[in-house]
Formats: sequence, structure tokens, C-alpha cells
Amino acid sequence: MQILFLGPPGAGKGTQCQRLSAHLKLPHLSSGDLLREAVAKGTEAGAKAKSFMDKGALVPDEVLINMFRDRLQESDCAKGFILDGFPRTVPQAEALDALLADLKKPLNTVVDLQVDEALLKERVLGRRTCGNKTCNAVYHIKFNPPKKENICDLCAGELTQRKDDTPEVFLKRMDAYEATKPLVPYYKKQGHLRTIDGDQTPDKVFADILKVVQVHA
Repeated sequence: MQILFLGPPGAGKGTQCQRLSAHLKLPHLSSGDLLREAVAKGTEAGAKAKSFMDKGALVPDEVLINMFRDRLQESDCAKGFILDGFPRTVPQAEALDALLADLKKPLNTVVDLQVDEALLKERVLGRRTCGNKTCNAVYHIKFNPPKKENICDLCAGELTQRKDDTPEVFLKRMDAYEATKPLVPYYKKQGHLRTIDGDQTPDKVFADILKVVQVHA
């Protein structure tokens, strides 16, 4: 079962991918995590990616695809995987389709989480993270506040706002998200796209995701 998640920043893709990963016992492959992992392992694709990252340049699509080729052939991907954060453009989607066809692991379902932009902004700007790196628990000042203001319930660490959870960075991330929108008609034409209302509670969103994955996977 091969599943891809689309959606704007703050839509809850990471949270829902992690829940689905645990439920289906499939690896959750975030493009950022994969890139860091490949660099740390010193794979050929990772070494090439690092050479571009060190210059502050974008990693070319060919290098990214080779990184995914390496990762998707590992044993934990034998029964499928959940992709998050890649592809971001139609050419990347076409390259990914070609790779998955070569590996005989085509996508079954593309989940598109849709959330109202005002709610997205409220979610992102209200998010707080435990400063204890061994904890990293996530809260929200409105939707999931800690019992004691700015103090983690789990380890009593101080809660902080991530550097990318500011109004300025949010606008930049939304601008970047605009470039990914052509992926929606691309996957809709293939018959893979399933739109989920992300304005609901996380539990309701997850229940809806399970329905489309089970029906269409």
C-alpha cells in the first residue's frame, strides 16, 4: 500500500502520517527526514545532496529521486510506505511515478488535506514545543494547552515557539505551497486523489483518512 499526503503547512500532515504509519505499520517517509538521513549515512545520493546543500542551493530532482530509490528498496518498505513532502512539482511527480513503476510500487491513494487559511494561521502561530530535545512534546495555546502555562505536562520543560512558526515565515511557507497546487489536478486526473476536510478535529480527520485508504488502497 503506497500513500502520498498533500496539503498546506499547518494542515496536520505530519501528525496524521505518524498516526497512519502506526496504524498500518508502514514507514512514514518525510522528504526532509530522508534527506538528513541520506546525508548522515553518506550514501551516494546523500553525498551529492550535501554538496548542493553546503552551497545553499536546491537539491536537483535527479538527486532527490535517487535518494528515494535507495530508501524505497529497504526492507521496511516491502509492504508499502507513506510519503510526505515530496513531490512538490509536477515534474517531480512524473519522475516519482516513473520510479514507482520501475519498483512495481505505484501509488494507491493521494490524500489531500484541505484547511481554511485563517485556521491554518491560527494553528501554526499558536503552536508551542517543549524545549527539552528528548521530549519535543507539541502543544497549542488554544486547541491543546498545557496544564501550566508555558510548561510541558510530560517533563516540566519550558515551551517555546519554533522559529518557523511566525507570521513572516507562515506567509513564505504559504507562498511555497502555492507552487504545489498543480499536483492536485495531476493526481485527480490519475484517479488517485481523495480530498479530506482538515478543519475537523484530528480524530475525525484520521477516521476519514482511514475510510478513503481502506476503500481506495
